[in-house]
Amino acid sequence: MQRQGHIIILLGPPGAGKGTQADRLSSSLGIPSISTGEMLRQECRSNSAIGLQVKSLLDAGQLVKDELIQEVVALRLMQPDCAQGCIVDGFPRTAAQARFLDKFLAGSAFCPPIVFDLAIEPEILIHRLSSRRQCPTCARTFQVVNGASNRCPHDEAELVVRSDDQPAAIRRRLEVYAENTSEIVRFYQNRGYHKLDASQPVELISQKVLRALGAAAGSPGDFARPLAATHQLYA
Repeated sequence: MQRQGHIIILLGPPGAGKGTQADRLSSSLGIPSISTGEMLRQECRSNSAIGLQVKSLLDAGQLVKDELIQEVVALRLMQPDCAQGCIVDGFPRTAAQARFLDKFLAGSAFCPPIVFDLAIEPEILIHRLSSRRQCPTCARTFQVVNGASNRCPHDEAELVVRSDDQPAAIRRRLEVYAENTSEIVRFYQNRGYHKLDASQPVELISQKVLRALGAAAGSPGDFARPLAATHQLYA
């Protein structure tokens, strides 16, 4: 089987900048950025059999089980726009999900995954997330610092603090993330794993990722070739 395209996995705690980097990489590499949250919402909107299962669980306030998330991810990765690879934000979140992804990729045309771990000190994250605001109308998020307006530039709605962006809630989220992710890091650490300092400027992080992928900034490049097992990309 001729393999083409990598699955690029972005790890990192809440607020590390995974979404920002995913968007930038998608634009630079010409491949889609997908997230488990968006995949689940899409399935719910489609009223598919899986979507109805997901909706019933979410409506009941229950967590979506690994098996169901895995099925949603597998279906999304088989879509034509992912044929040359894609960036995944929010999956895998458990070692079981990582093992599933390995098995799925081994039986597909994808190359082994490349993992970028956006690491950042908790206190920096708490400051960053504490200054984050969300528009209740369009759901966009903004950093409100240095006297910036507290109104959405798109619809003028007053921005609000999300309940999970309160300092105590942030600390708990970071604890849960650390507990769940340490096993995933160990799973990938000796193959295709790259650790980056997420407190650096956004552009610099993007450049380091593209360089690790063997791609020139702003062009798709040949990023499907194998990479060295592990790189430490801290400045």
